[in-house]
Amino acid sequence: MNLATARFCVLLATLASALGAAWIAPAGARAAAPALPWVTISPLKGTLDASPTTQISFLGVPAADLSQIVVRGSQSGTHAGKLEPYATGTGASYQPDRPFTVGEQVTVSAVETVQGVHGTIGTSFTVGKLFIVPPPSGPTGTTGATGPAGATGPSGAMGASGTVPRGVDNFVSLPNVHPPTVTVTTPASDPALGDVFLTPADGPGEASTGAMIVNPAGQLVWFAPAAPGNQATDLRVQQYLGKTVLTYWQGRITYGHGIGTGVIDNQAYEPIAKVRAGNGLSMDLHDFELGPNGVAWITVYEPVYENLSSVDGSSDGIIEDCVIQEIDVRTGLVMFEWHALGHVPLSASYSAPSRSPGSVWDWFHLNSIDVEPDQNILISSRNTWTVYQIGHTFGEIIWELGGHSSSFALGPNVRFAWQHDATMISSTSLEIFDNEDTPEVEGRSRAIDIALDFSTHTATLVHEYETPTTDVLSPSQGDVQQLPNADQFVGWGQVGLVSEFSPANALTFQLALPPLFQSYRAYRFRWSAQPTTRPAVVATAGSGGGTTAVAVNWNGATDVVGWQVLAGASPAALATVGSPVAPTGFETQITAPAAAAFVAVSALGKGGAVLSTSLTVPVQPPPA
Repeated sequence: MNLATARFCVLLATLASALGAAWIAPAGARAAAPALPWVTISPLKGTLDASPTTQISFLGVPAADLSQIVVRGSQSGTHAGKLEPYATGTGASYQPDRPFTVGEQVTVSAVETVQGVHGTIGTSFTVGKLFIVPPPSGPTGTTGATGPAGATGPSGAMGASGTVPRGVDNFVSLPNVHPPTVTVTTPASDPALGDVFLTPADGPGEASTGAMIVNPAGQLVWFAPAAPGNQATDLRVQQYLGKTVLTYWQGRITYGHGIGTGVIDNQAYEPIAKVRAGNGLSMDLHDFELGPNGVAWITVYEPVYENLSSVDGSSDGIIEDCVIQEIDVRTGLVMFEWHALGHVPLSASYSAPSRSPGSVWDWFHLNSIDVEPDQNILISSRNTWTVYQIGHTFGEIIWELGGHSSSFALGPNVRFAWQHDATMISSTSLEIFDNEDTPEVEGRSRAIDIALDFSTHTATLVHEYETPTTDVLSPSQGDVQQLPNADQFVGWGQVGLVSEFSPANALTFQLALPPLFQSYRAYRFRWSAQPTTRPAVVATAGSGGGTTAVAVNWNGATDVVGWQVLAGASPAALATVGSPVAPTGFETQITAPAAAAFVAVSALGKGGAVLSTSLTVPVQPPPA
């Protein structure tokens, strides 16, 4: 039997098993012609560790087409509940009235009715025993060996003397935050391709950790510091219900995964929606992808108790299961849920379990989700060195690339290890950030494009992108983004470097964060925003008299072409002073040719239109 035939047989067997989750026993006209739409029911059939507080998700038909829902636990008995429809109109979740019992089998049945045709649908699953992650006892770092991981990184406030640490910016008009200073080492060959989106972390202080946008010159555009003890990841531009939005994850990091929330901001940096994991679980930091019609795809880490003796671990071990959830953002309901445990054998991992009591085995380490036009799902598992294509209807593994059981024979230099961020760039090709480290396999990280031949089941290296002057080895994190001009934008993760390469592998743009800093991913997008907050101003009297020193910024504004100073003896008596001044970066320093008691500054757009005016502030005396 050749490879193609073997894989096809495995797929048929998987589908045959999965079909039972969506179609148990046809009824009426469906027995002769199964024309009813398939319904995906989560937890999927055979799930080994569903949460005790799981909802039952029916995806594929409107809520009105579902009836006679029966949910029964082998120990807890029948569960009454409420059917709540998705805002998308594509299904509903049944919310049981009480939790299930750990270890029990749960069976679900329902009747689907479409235009008078009936069919019985259902699923069955096992309820797992969750390991409750204890709260951190000290500062929480972003990254580490398994990236991001639980290793504690530098964190805290400014230095004991109150001085600003090296490598961060200090702004008079924004004194309480200190974003890292970005250094452009190779100027952008095409500045019009947009700004750079980063989430700096593990720098010298918490005031330097957060979400950050810089322009191609490396100048700050926007910075949102994370709350103490929290961090941000995956800042990028997406579409939500037809609108351009800014999205990112924020929360704390422990045991190598995130416990937090997805934020969706409009173009004024106002939160318009929050995304949380469902079924009693927490949203992880690794991926947050918005889909059409207000759907979010998120990663979730679920530590559960599991017998690990088959892989030389403890019989009462703890495993970090990895979960994909599709969330209906407007209702918060779970539309689809997939677990790695039960779909991928534990023996697939290149990581070994520990027998130490209380240790959590990070066997899979899900770190990216890419939803395809056909709604199948591409995911990356760092610790199995594998990229998987998963079916959205049944959750079956359609094919896998890399690792111990690749569906494709790997051509020269295709093999990757400890990778991040797999993305399909066409129906037959994908790109991957290949870390090759922790533990080290090769002496350099790289970004790669791979072509897949589905007729011969072979994978061929098409492009390989590396820094041209020295090898970069990134122990964790990283991503690859294909830009509109076909350049590849590479975030090197833990090493705090960002590079852009042309299709001919020429370096067309590069910038670096200061030492210690890292950014989980890096993206480049065109971005336009006007905050609802006002510009921030600090004014100080000139030491020689007759002038006023003004420092002004408008955090996040992208359309300011000039600043106009207003000054006067009282807040009610302000008048323009001097001519408009062009911005010189995030903060503009202006010497106003007047001595005044009060100052305000207007942000000017094209044609001199006033976009916003700061509060009126008293002029401070000159420094002693």
